[in-house]
Amino acid sequence: MDVFNKICNSVAGTVAGTVNQLSNALPGNPVTREYEATKLIGSAGPGLLWKIYSGHKKSTKQEVAVFVLEKKSLERYVRKSDREAVLASCRRGVSQLTKLRHPRLLVVQHALEESRDSLAFVSEPVRESLGNLLKTEDALFPVEVKYGLIQLAEALQFINKEGRLLHLNLCPENVVVSASGAWKLAGFDFSSAALPAAEQPTWSVDEPDWSLPAEGRPFSDVTAPELSLSLSAGPACDMFALGCLAYAVFNKGRPLLARDSDAQAASRNLHKLKQLNAAQLACVPEGLRDYVKLLLNTKPELRPDAHQFTQIEYFQDVSVKTLNYLDSLFQWDNLQKSQFYKGLPQILPQLPHRVCLLRVIPCLAKEFVNHTMVPFVLPNVLQIAEKSTKEEFTQFILPSLLPVLKIVEPVQVLLILMQRMELLLKLTPAEFVRSDVMPVMHRALDALDQQAAQELCLAALPGVAALIDYPAMKNALLPRILRVCITTPHTSVRVNCLVCLGKLLEHLDKWLVYDQVLPFLPKITSREPAVLMGILGVYKLAMTLPKLGISKEVLATQVIPFLFPLTVENSLTLKQFGMLMGLLKEMTARVESEQREKLEQISGLQKEQQLASPLAAPPGQLVNAAPPQSELDSFFSSLGINTASETTTPAPKPSIATSPSPAAAALTLEDKQRLASQQDIRVKPVSLVTSPVAPKQQSSLMDGFLETNLKQMSFTQPTKTPMQKITPTQPVWNATSPMSAPMNNWSSPPSMAQSNGAFRQPVMSPTSLTQPLLGGQKQSAKQLTAAELQDFLS
Repeated sequence: MDVFNKICNSVAGTVAGTVNQLSNALPGNPVTREYEATKLIGSAGPGLLWKIYSGHKKSTKQEVAVFVLEKKSLERYVRKSDREAVLASCRRGVSQLTKLRHPRLLVVQHALEESRDSLAFVSEPVRESLGNLLKTEDALFPVEVKYGLIQLAEALQFINKEGRLLHLNLCPENVVVSASGAWKLAGFDFSSAALPAAEQPTWSVDEPDWSLPAEGRPFSDVTAPELSLSLSAGPACDMFALGCLAYAVFNKGRPLLARDSDAQAASRNLHKLKQLNAAQLACVPEGLRDYVKLLLNTKPELRPDAHQFTQIEYFQDVSVKTLNYLDSLFQWDNLQKSQFYKGLPQILPQLPHRVCLLRVIPCLAKEFVNHTMVPFVLPNVLQIAEKSTKEEFTQFILPSLLPVLKIVEPVQVLLILMQRMELLLKLTPAEFVRSDVMPVMHRALDALDQQAAQELCLAALPGVAALIDYPAMKNALLPRILRVCITTPHTSVRVNCLVCLGKLLEHLDKWLVYDQVLPFLPKITSREPAVLMGILGVYKLAMTLPKLGISKEVLATQVIPFLFPLTVENSLTLKQFGMLMGLLKEMTARVESEQREKLEQISGLQKEQQLASPLAAPPGQLVNAAPPQSELDSFFSSLGINTASETTTPAPKPSIATSPSPAAAALTLEDKQRLASQQDIRVKPVSLVTSPVAPKQQSSLMDGFLETNLKQMSFTQPTKTPMQKITPTQPVWNATSPMSAPMNNWSSPPSMAQSNGAFRQPVMSPTSLTQPLLGGQKQSAKQLTAAELQDFLS
């Protein structure tokens, strides 16, 4: 944590120091009225006195570079005259540069302004000076050096011939690298203009004041020998300085000659130049070494001029020519441009990526205003984007690409964007995807006449689904996909719609799938095998994804009824038919398992309710036996259909069987004889009104059966009806008697049923059986045996 705090404090201190330094220098300077400086990015000029800040114009936010020279930085010079001489040369150099306009010269956008504390002017955006660049660890690529030297040679050719001007101080500190990587000539502090009267341009140079500091006088380590010794000036002097600069570039910024400090330094440098050999120029590439040595020749007439220098074999490189063509494209017509852009993709791999970002992209971006050329330029821009990081793409490519995303015509632009949509989605920040890339995809889906664009868009949509918010997915994107799937005449587009839909399911919620996706699939009338397999895939994914899962109700009522008729489609192959049947079986199995589980739960609840209900039948209640079933009844019963009548009728009262009682076989001979003698005696009916007698112990098995059945009977009190008088001594069986009512319903006289050893239906009350049986005599209440009762009833 301490280390982190130290780093934060260090960064904060550096930023604060830069802000304070800038605020102390610029307040009061008129430049601050229109421009705002932000960050220190480099330095330039003699002694690197000019500080370069990045900035922008307040009104238009246009990026610029602000050059500031703080007067307090000149306090290192003791004499005031030295400080004044340096300030005078700086004013003169900016003033001269402001008058010149050429692509190879630094463009001044706001002239020099001076305040009490500083000098300041504004130029096009730049990175730093070549002097700064040579001191850093970032190595220059050969193509950058080659093209940079060509640019400086072209700048010298312009100022020498068209400008009739000599620079006389061409050094790395006076070469500024622009934001696009171009080498721009600046630092005209000691430039010399040609004499106006002469037909041929001639220049005169004053004797230098060696007492002034090096920043205030023209002679330095790049000064030609003839200028130092004889004050003879001409374009060859600038070419000599170009040779010195080329050597320094390949020698990591270290100069070939010592900086002049007195008048004798020129003689020492001349002696070194005369002894110059190839070994001393070993750092220079072989193809350029001889020409650099020729530029450093002591005789001016032997040095190549600017045009000859640009034509040497070393610069005839396809990469250099490409950069040169890019800088001069504004001079060509559309046909020439289109031919160049068609061949550019083969050259771009030969260029360093930094060169492509800083040099090629700005040139290509200028063509985006010409919509006719966009289809030729855009593939090259996207090819460079392939090798870019997300940060590089956002900084160097995306700002110029955003206007292209809104182009409707020509239609080839939309097709190219769809072809590279995966790359755009990978590199573009999420906020730009929502605001700028998604409208392009919507436009592609709406272009019904662009089959290729629709298919490419559908293939790229799943990759951006995570960046789409729910309202946009529901209201904008998903309806477009469904509409295209229904309206397109192309089977491939319809299949791609279904594939895209299946891939989007994991980004949709359950209710959106139920409301829009599942009801949509049966509306597809196409029966091509590829379309059917696409529909099958959507159903399969919707059923298997954990967050979705089609319910058994939807499967049973919507999906299976739609899919099952497809099984008889003759266009399906055997494999496709197997896939369809497999899915149907899986759906059916799911419906069966879920419904079975539900019904088992319901059945369990019903059983629990029956057990807990107070109206449950008592354990001893008799249940009627089920009638025998026919084959049809058994069949319907297996289907769960009950063929019995819903209305239950009371079971008829069983009659008492006349088969002999098993107890009769156990009677003694005397009993049998007595019973036989009484066979013809008529038994009188027992009186219905008797006093309650306590039952005796069972004397036989029949007695026990009788008592058990009698206990289960429930008699109702008979109602009194007009009838004849019945006396206890003369009991009479009468149809109107209460006893005859139940007996009239029998089809045969009542008898004791001895099947299974028990009575099915009791016929008399227990008390009636205790009355006198013969001749109206009263006998004491006793328990009748089974044989006696049978004889009595018969």
